[in-house]
Amino acid sequence: MPTAVAGPEIERLIQLLARLPGLGPRSARRAALALIKKREQLMAPLSVALQTAMERISICTVCGNIDTSNPCTVCTDERRDASVIVVVEDVADLWALERAHVVNARYHVLGGTLSPLDGIGPEDLSIDALVARAHAPEVKEIILALNATVDGQTTAHYITDLLGGANVKVTRLAHGCRSAANSIISMRARSQPRCAAERRFSLRVFQA
Repeated sequence: MPTAVAGPEIERLIQLLARLPGLGPRSARRAALALIKKREQLMAPLSVALQTAMERISICTVCGNIDTSNPCTVCTDERRDASVIVVVEDVADLWALERAHVVNARYHVLGGTLSPLDGIGPEDLSIDALVARAHAPEVKEIILALNATVDGQTTAHYITDLLGGANVKVTRLAHGCRSAANSIISMRARSQPRCAAERRFSLRVFQA
């Protein structure tokens, strides 16, 4: 009994969409159908945007963020507090904190966490670059915003030991980065912080 309902080009589009996080075969078919129905309004601009992004996107050599400029928009924003660096596991964590609108600092993306079982060691992460940044004279505080997993906490302890020779204050988020960001978004939905200082300390940290 035949199962194909479209040509190979459309089936290829559906297969590629199904690889995206949160999209299964059925939702990928719905997305593909929506694109096909709105080829001029949606599919054509999306195709151009994807091509442009593929050509211009790069990894920031300073913090590890993903952007179309290098250094990235965060690193070149002079309004941010250059004395504070928030360390995150992944770019997704950086974006989550930015959506919460409570961090006015610089970031550093490790690219993962230490995981002996997976063969991920310090040389596989951007830890040396973080230590080098921590020794910059303008840096006064490092906030370890790593997830509250065994690997995340192991990485936090390892980094804390390495930063012992730097003249910086090392603090950690009370919870994992995603949990903290989600709770901050929830709190802001109920009540806006009354001042800039309150916004800054909505991220509850404790001495490492």
